[in-house]
Amino acid sequence: MKVHNTLSGKKEEFLPQGDEIKMYVCGVTPYDESHIGHAMSYIIFDVIHRYLKFRGYKVKYVQNVTDIDDKLIDRANRLGATVTELAEKFTARYFEDMDALNIERADIYPRATEEIPKIIEVVQGLIDKGYAYPAEGSVYFRVRQKEDYGKLSHRKLDSMMSGARIEPGKEKEDPMDFVVWKASKPGEPSWDSPWGPGRPGWHIECSAMSLKYLGETIDIHGGGQDLVFPHHENEIAQSESFTGKKPFVKYWLHNGLLQLGEEKMSKSLGNLVTIKDILAQSSADALRLFVLSSHYRSPLTYSDEGLAAAERGADRLRQAAGDTSGGGNKGNGIDVEAYHNRFVEAMDDDFNTAQAVACLFDLARDINRAEESGDYARQARETLKDLGGVLGLTLKPVEAAPLDAAQIAQVAASLYQELGRSTLSKEELAKDFFEHLARAGEELREAKEIIDDLIVMRKELRASKQWQQADMIRDKLSEAGIVLEDTSQGTVWKYHRGS
Repeated sequence: MKVHNTLSGKKEEFLPQGDEIKMYVCGVTPYDESHIGHAMSYIIFDVIHRYLKFRGYKVKYVQNVTDIDDKLIDRANRLGATVTELAEKFTARYFEDMDALNIERADIYPRATEEIPKIIEVVQGLIDKGYAYPAEGSVYFRVRQKEDYGKLSHRKLDSMMSGARIEPGKEKEDPMDFVVWKASKPGEPSWDSPWGPGRPGWHIECSAMSLKYLGETIDIHGGGQDLVFPHHENEIAQSESFTGKKPFVKYWLHNGLLQLGEEKMSKSLGNLVTIKDILAQSSADALRLFVLSSHYRSPLTYSDEGLAAAERGADRLRQAAGDTSGGGNKGNGIDVEAYHNRFVEAMDDDFNTAQAVACLFDLARDINRAEESGDYARQARETLKDLGGVLGLTLKPVEAAPLDAAQIAQVAASLYQELGRSTLSKEELAKDFFEHLARAGEELREAKEIIDDLIVMRKELRASKQWQQADMIRDKLSEAGIVLEDTSQGTVWKYHRGS
């Protein structure tokens, strides 16, 4: 098993330091609704967590909650709420969203405000060792005291000066020094400390929580690529300076960033898409497939069309998985062990979910073709569900919606024309079907007759091994919300969504 380590910039053999993998992933700052960028990152690390357990590892997973931060304070002031009220509200909503996405809970969710004693201990230790200094109620880290500062982002300190977001402060010894303890301002939440009332800096929170719950060296630290610098770079500097031990983290894993069109998604641009917005129109399985069909280190561009395509893919997997409680099991020559091994090979190669997803679709295709010979292929279906579960896919049917008879008619008209089953034009067929269905009381009955006719047509095409045309019928119907399910008793259909 190999993983790409941001620290070395290359793939490395994964060799955890002990019997239990220690894994830390940076969590949310709960000042607003969670968005699709959060979904992307936490789906990816959920899959990594699931896969490690699938491979037989014991994992201790910690994900923090940054419940004290400038963004929280500013938002609370604008809303006339307390920071605690705002943090509690959006932390609860975050967990609702994660549950809706079928994301497994971490073992521990430490909150920054509950870890102040450990944070003060680490800050004091850095001062005692000469790595930090107090100034006017704040405490700063001496960046130039850490000789290998910049090793994660692969940049030299002097080259960072122009591009870095440098926090202001006349009391700093060096412009690049960063705050580990902030002196409180009037009206801000604060805690007593040896340097006066204040609150922790962002970076020190994760160092303190990781050290407390996972120890001085951990196996995996994850987050988005936007956290490499300065957040994770500063975590390394603080943690290794405090403990005197290297490495703080053996394997740094960073997911790519999400874009909307040509733009990075951000609150300042006003182009956030919330998780609740997504789940109002699509299933959690579809969102997972959308994310996991690309490699986790690659950038991902969101579009409604891409999500709709992922929903159709989820429908195909659901239909192939079916109900594994009955039916035959010969599998029509499906080599489930080969599929299992192919899946593991993909995931062992730096968690290559794109190849793992392709493996699932190929298995689903073989299951569907086995159905044509009257074989239920239960073992293959069970394998599809098991491997899909490693990716967090439920493959459960989506709640039904009212049948759109007119849309089905137009889909059928298009198919008849493309397959050469009528001499009428596509427009004439659509008009004919629409007028036929418009008669009162006839819509649903006629729509069902059309679907049944298309199923017979598909069966004929499959019998003559015209797989591409047969698959076109399945795909076109899927676009209209009609999902075909091949069973040992014949093909049945289900309607999942409106148009």
